[in-house]
Amino acid sequence: MVLPVSDSVVVPGHLAGVRADAGLAQLLDISRSSAALLIAEGNVTSAGAPLGKSAKLVAGAVLDVTVPDRRDPLEVVEEVVEGLKILMDDEDFVVIDKPVGVAAHPSPGWVGPTVVGGLAGAGYRISTSGAAERAGIVHRLDVGTSGVMVVAKTEHAYTVLKQAFKDRTVDKVYHAVVQGLPDPLVGTIDAPIGRHPGHDWRFAVIEDGRPSVTHYEVLEAFGKATLVEVHLETGRTHQIRVHFSALRHPCAGDLTYGADPRLAATLGLTRQWLHARQLGFTHPRTGEWVEVASDYPADLQYALDLLATGSA
Repeated sequence: MVLPVSDSVVVPGHLAGVRADAGLAQLLDISRSSAALLIAEGNVTSAGAPLGKSAKLVAGAVLDVTVPDRRDPLEVVEEVVEGLKILMDDEDFVVIDKPVGVAAHPSPGWVGPTVVGGLAGAGYRISTSGAAERAGIVHRLDVGTSGVMVVAKTEHAYTVLKQAFKDRTVDKVYHAVVQGLPDPLVGTIDAPIGRHPGHDWRFAVIEDGRPSVTHYEVLEAFGKATLVEVHLETGRTHQIRVHFSALRHPCAGDLTYGADPRLAATLGLTRQWLHARQLGFTHPRTGEWVEVASDYPADLQYALDLLATGSA
């Protein structure tokens, strides 16, 4: 049902005594959560007074409903995304340097900038394969992770690159600063990852999780923290963050997964020190090997400099 901008409805007798959110959902043919949101925002009144979601409806009462104009959460907003750089522009794909705070594509609950919207705003025409809001997206980086990312421009490139990621023939190299010093200095973390049983928005190493493999080697140790290079064999959500947290060496600044907030503050970090450093893949049309690298952004370089000079 498409709701008008404003409407008035009369409570019928059979809904007398029903909770306001449940009754409004039936009256407007919307979900209970949508009805509860309208009520919580003060957009439902009765006799001029805001209605509470747990209030009981009264037969014959007139409910005045105002429906705010909401943007479709899956709508691609064309905009100039600050910090989004083009590292390689090919007729089949574009490789970008994704800044922190930018999602790969629109999704429910996300209202910030996206790679899809930023490329559209910059005049790029990308592959239309898949869902419209994910056009051209063959892999993703977390909102809080910066670095190199490839987006398909053509249908052929989308199909080939999507399959390459699925077949794990893409070389994904990350750099991370983790707390402490991992032992051994070169190793593999092979531990299944799934949703955290107590937190829907977090992930964890759990027995019945999806197979997840992370290879790493120490590049430089600073005492309080260590710079490591990571090669991903699989690509689970938050994989690097979860795996190093499970080793008790969380990414510096990653408060979600157990990082020391004092060290994060000292390093000036407001997110995890994690950067997609390099991406290597077979060109979808020529078959040649392509490698593109991304420099550390200013906030990560600043933290690294503090560690290197012993100022942290």
